[in-house]
Amino acid sequence: MTPETTILEVEIPGEDVTLAGTLIIPPRACGIVAFAHGSGSSRFSPRNRFVAEVLHAAGLGTLLFDLLTEEESQDRARVFDIPLLAERLLVATDWLVGRSDRLPIGYFGASTGAAAALVAAAERPELVRAVVSRGGRPDLAGTRLGEVRAPTLLIVGGEDHQVLQLNRAAAHALRCPKQLVVIPGATHLFEESGTLEAAAQHAAGWFRTHLGARELAGARS
Repeated sequence: MTPETTILEVEIPGEDVTLAGTLIIPPRACGIVAFAHGSGSSRFSPRNRFVAEVLHAAGLGTLLFDLLTEEESQDRARVFDIPLLAERLLVATDWLVGRSDRLPIGYFGASTGAAAALVAAAERPELVRAVVSRGGRPDLAGTRLGEVRAPTLLIVGGEDHQVLQLNRAAAHALRCPKQLVVIPGATHLFEESGTLEAAAQHAAGWFRTHLGARELAGARS
């Protein structure tokens, strides 16, 4: 991390909740990626933080935040409430749009967070420029898959057989530019040596391609 990197602990206000997060923007960032973690996880997820570090090295900012409060995260119904998680992601998206830097926005989702990212992307097609799912459950986005316009990368472990089948079906339902990448030897959590690094590099390349040359209208002259 260079001295010019912006690192902020932030509070994102919603209508009925305040979401805690960490915003990191490296110098000359070409975009910012909001993370939607999976069930039972938080902004402190070591896997998502590792991916975030790879994105920083690629010139991308990140927002890791908690989609649920600590109390809400104890309620299993809320943990799997995809519309609620997507709504919280949209709160963070609108907060990012309100910032002065107004960088192009992408989503990185894991597990159930991938479904929330896709639903949110369908809601904000004019704002969300790219989506990446790692070991995600995009199938849980249901009929909203066909409404996603942002280029979407689905990354799945080669040994995560059931989730791989679900991702193949979801890829078929998507009508946006899309790609399914299978990481050989990886299981659901990408715990095998080198597999998470491979997934993170694929994500960085996808975001660089789809965020790097684009900015929100009126962001900079």
